[in-house]
Amino acid sequence: MTYRVLITDDEERMRRVLAMVFDEMKDIKVVTSSDCITTLDYLDKERFHLIITDLKVQEMGMLEFLRAIKSKVLDLPIIVISAYSSVGSVIDIMKEGVFDYLTAPFEKEMLKLAVKRALKVSRLAIENKHLRQELESQYNFSNIIGNSPRVVDALRLVGEVSRTDSTVLITGESGTGKELITRAIHYNSNRAGGPLIALNCAAIPENLLESELFGYEKGAFTSAEKTKKGRFELAAGGTFFLDEISEMSAAIQAKVLRVIESKELERLGGTETIKSDVRIICATNKNLEDLVKQGKFREDLYYRISVFPINLPSLRERVEDIIPLSKYFLKRFSVKMGKAPITLSKEVERLLLHHKWEGNIRELQNVIERAVILCKGNIITPDHIPTSIVKGLSSNIKDKTQTLDNGVQFDIPPHGLSLDALEKQLVTQALEKSKNNKTKAAKLLGLTRGTFRYRLQKYGLSN
Repeated sequence: MTYRVLITDDEERMRRVLAMVFDEMKDIKVVTSSDCITTLDYLDKERFHLIITDLKVQEMGMLEFLRAIKSKVLDLPIIVISAYSSVGSVIDIMKEGVFDYLTAPFEKEMLKLAVKRALKVSRLAIENKHLRQELESQYNFSNIIGNSPRVVDALRLVGEVSRTDSTVLITGESGTGKELITRAIHYNSNRAGGPLIALNCAAIPENLLESELFGYEKGAFTSAEKTKKGRFELAAGGTFFLDEISEMSAAIQAKVLRVIESKELERLGGTETIKSDVRIICATNKNLEDLVKQGKFREDLYYRISVFPINLPSLRERVEDIIPLSKYFLKRFSVKMGKAPITLSKEVERLLLHHKWEGNIRELQNVIERAVILCKGNIITPDHIPTSIVKGLSSNIKDKTQTLDNGVQFDIPPHGLSLDALEKQLVTQALEKSKNNKTKAAKLLGLTRGTFRYRLQKYGLSN
């Protein structure tokens, strides 16, 4: 990586001295400027990783100059060098976010050390910015795969609630994408610039869960050698995702309820009241209403967290999304493993459509990843699919096959299917077999041309 450093000094000799120091440092390109107006103009046109400037500024005051720089590039490190300064002036410029201050004359090694530290900060800022952009792009609603009615409805709700700070409860079977939806809500909200802190309540032993949530003070218990912030504090200004909230004990449920109600908490062993500025998103694969009736979950906490409930359908309830999701994972893992584009054979598509998918999207993802690893060519065949899925289809056909009036055999899978999705597939196949001749396609399905035209419009296939 080549770093670009901008040196601003009204003395040509100082500009030359500084430039000579950088001649000894690899991967650094230096640009010099004699006045602040030119410097600000450079910042409008080019990207720099560091600015080094003298304290004397002719065209405007130093503080005004520093603020002008920050208004253009907020996270750009600035090193100030000057032979004339007072304690007051140093304090003033440090308040403006200056990274370091050096008094001339200085040793070259001191400047080099300051520059290396500043460039490291600059690199991390750039990496964090790119990572956040990737995250925001990854969790854009348009990147969440699914066209089934229930998924579309869920995404509509996600879009509505993202613009608020309301508490959200996401329900659904394991593997349906509850964490993905949480990230979509966070990165499309006004808290996107804050942290997203997640905690799986089922993965933390009960005796440790309280300290993970609320933190503790030094000496609160035997092994508390230093103060530790809890997840509620770490999520300040952002979102706290409480996964599997149904696994909390009654005592911890009461404390979580207090934080949600009062927006305040105390660390274990502490007396200081700490404000809790967090947006809460909870998730569970259990029916909380049933747990409330059984006395296993607090009713008041349930109503506090279910301000805006969102239910995610199982993969069995969104059969029409199985193939699009499979192709998405196929492309993702092919790129990740450096393989040429891979496609699914028709036999594999049939296997995937008839499988029960008890593990939902997570199971499908694992199956496709395994298939990509095993595939040596450019097409996924049944040989790349777990034998349990292949045998499962044979069993379904043997046990569940029914004969239609026209002699065609058709098996309804145990978990059911989407009639709309099946009808759309039949209409598409009829068009393919008739080479897009709508009259012949309608005849293949035993439909009148008018009825067939209605089906085309219904499924967006009229063009």
